[in-house]
Amino acid sequence: MKHVIALDVGGTGMKAALVGPDGTLLHQARRPTGREHGPDAVVGGILDFAAELRAHGATHHGTPAAAGVAVPGIVDETHGTAAYSANLGWRDVPLRDLLADRLGGIPVALGHDVRTGGLAEGRIGAGRGADRFLFVALGTGIAGAIGVDGRVEAGAHGFAGEIGHVVVRPQGTPCPCGQRGCLERYASAAAVSDAWSAATGRDVDAADCARAVAAGDPRARTVWDRAIATLADGLITALTLLDPRTLIIGGGLAEAGETLFTPLRDAVRERVTFQKPPSIVPAALGDTAGCLGAGLLAWDLLDTTDRTEVTT
Repeated sequence: MKHVIALDVGGTGMKAALVGPDGTLLHQARRPTGREHGPDAVVGGILDFAAELRAHGATHHGTPAAAGVAVPGIVDETHGTAAYSANLGWRDVPLRDLLADRLGGIPVALGHDVRTGGLAEGRIGAGRGADRFLFVALGTGIAGAIGVDGRVEAGAHGFAGEIGHVVVRPQGTPCPCGQRGCLERYASAAAVSDAWSAATGRDVDAADCARAVAAGDPRARTVWDRAIATLADGLITALTLLDPRTLIIGGGLAEAGETLFTPLRDAVRERVTFQKPPSIVPAALGDTAGCLGAGLLAWDLLDTTDRTEVTT
């Protein structure tokens, strides 16, 4: 059966699958990244894992037709380079070429992890059928993916969708990016965890804060409302610029369900003036989004290659 390799590389673990043309998952596997051994070991682990997937596919389904790989950090998708990742410690890794060589020359697509997850959510997940969507992942940081007609924008330099670094509080909290007052310093899961820990004097996380909100704790409500108000401020800026039909919220904070979504929808609605409010929905694919999106990248690459071969 014709199939592709899909590989999603995270900060601590890798998820992978062999994906058929109709989206069927023919095989799934997971591995640690091994980042404690350094960036060279991480790259070696990715190459070894991809080779194992190719061998499994060749044994059971025939040689894979292509591969799609999603990685964190700054990604130059045009040149196939993993430019930088603070979590994995690498710089300017020609990952696409390394993988193509290791996989016997099959086509390889390299993508950014959040944009790739957003591609899956927009095309086959919560945003299915939307011509324009914005996917926002509320995790340790905040990142986004801008979807137009089934594709996700990378931007001219690979930074499109970095909504977490929209300044919402000028001269506010310093951000590691070099700015002050960035959205993710106030409304990410990490920011909520820090604020709730400071309020309680205990080492607690955002999920604990959400549970306390649901239980009626006024201190938790103060922390939560502040984060939602800031998030809504950032989202209004994004909605004004991008005019999406659907706003998809994923990541750790989205696991709070309506504890997040009900007040967030209200806060966005209060801020809307001339804008057309989008539908605000939870992500549907969970931690499989990156892997599924990597598969879509691979199939898209094959589609492009096939069209090129026909017209040249």
